[in-house]
Amino acid sequence: MTEAAETRLKRLRMRSWRRGIREMDLILGGFADADLPALDEADLALYDALLSENDHDLYAWVSGAAAPPDRYRGLIARIAATAGLPRSA
Repeated sequence: MTEAAETRLKRLRMRSWRRGIREMDLILGGFADADLPALDEADLALYDALLSENDHDLYAWVSGAAAPPDRYRGLIARIAATAGLPRSA
């Protein structure tokens, strides 16, 4: 059975706001609130996969301290832009 679109967005928002570290709650939660409804199916699937990554890795990628894996590069750039974070990596 396929998850309903509204249920999926609620689940992704909840996972975005309930992270392991507060910084990622704010970054991903803000992104989820602002941008999730505009993502297409492929980007939603990629975002869902991204939420399974370690918070410390995610923070390094979003803050520009480390380069993200190629598959996440565009999504990470979008998240960083939404959060107003400068990118150095």
